[in-house]
Amino acid sequence: MNSGSFPSRHSLLIACGLLAWGSLAQADDRSDWPAEVLLGTASLGGTYQVYGDGLVTRISEELGITALSQATGGPYHNMTLVHTGEAELGLVTLGPARDLWEGEAEFARGEAMRNVRALFPMYQTPFHVVTLANSGIESLEDLSGKRVGVGPMGGTCASYWPRFLETLGVEDVQLQYADANHLADYLTSRLSDAFAFCAGLPISAFERLELNRSVHMFGMTEEQQLALLEAFPVEPFEIPADTYASMEAPHASVALWNFAIGHKDLPESFVYELMSLVLDAPEAMETIHPAALETRAEHLDKNTVMWFHPGAVRYYQEHGLEVPSAMLPPEMRTDEDAEAPEATDVDDTPD
Repeated sequence: MNSGSFPSRHSLLIACGLLAWGSLAQADDRSDWPAEVLLGTASLGGTYQVYGDGLVTRISEELGITALSQATGGPYHNMTLVHTGEAELGLVTLGPARDLWEGEAEFARGEAMRNVRALFPMYQTPFHVVTLANSGIESLEDLSGKRVGVGPMGGTCASYWPRFLETLGVEDVQLQYADANHLADYLTSRLSDAFAFCAGLPISAFERLELNRSVHMFGMTEEQQLALLEAFPVEPFEIPADTYASMEAPHASVALWNFAIGHKDLPESFVYELMSLVLDAPEAMETIHPAALETRAEHLDKNTVMWFHPGAVRYYQEHGLEVPSAMLPPEMRTDEDAEAPEATDVDDTPD
């Protein structure tokens, strides 16, 4: 028998030693990892809930730690939970995140929530409206004097829809606050006249309505879209005609970008592995929700609000992507970056 066909005993011992050393090194790298992480999502029936539930399943199965999701009031709530350390991870839209980062939120005026770090881009959240087909409501102007569900109190939709309607001159709207599933039920029970929401497409509560009722969906006119682009840190968005069976043509809208966030004290190695889990296998995220088609590393530039976590910075840099100096956390600033301006606003330049 040719001994050259098999490794020597000495070689096997060396190989086994290297494997054991590698396993110990990996264990050391994870020695400061949390045993459990909590992810703040949003209301039941919204895209955050679906995306977040799928994400924590992947974290638990592939990173080997317990990950749980919690239904919350949405981005404002999630930003607060992560800032205070009550949750390790959260999902936010950049508009609410900016309000809290700068201490400009009405409910927490003057409290800048800077214990939060940006992780990875998720997708855009467009604003959309659904009514029953026989409601007689055909456009935003028709919402005057009507009962309109706008999502849970403190969520992105509930914060922005009232301001949008006021800017567009839609008056005397009776706003209703509840989670997406409840507002869909209000509509079918005729306790609401319209359901104005915002979430990654398709919105599961809208899909459920469409399966059970004849509905009408609409967006904005070009003039309304332009007015909102001038007044708010949003981007133009077109809802594709094939998003729902009830749509016959694309709808003009505006949108905010969503990002995952984490507490600043999360271990760098954990955040790096989380970034790899999400961004190295985008097709796995797309099976969780179609909106994850936009969960791509190159969209990191959409965040001009919060500093990135060092683990996220390392991931982007290793993949050839530049993180602007203003988005580096203080602990990663060089002398040259010392005078770099802090994040102060959402980039409202249309793509």
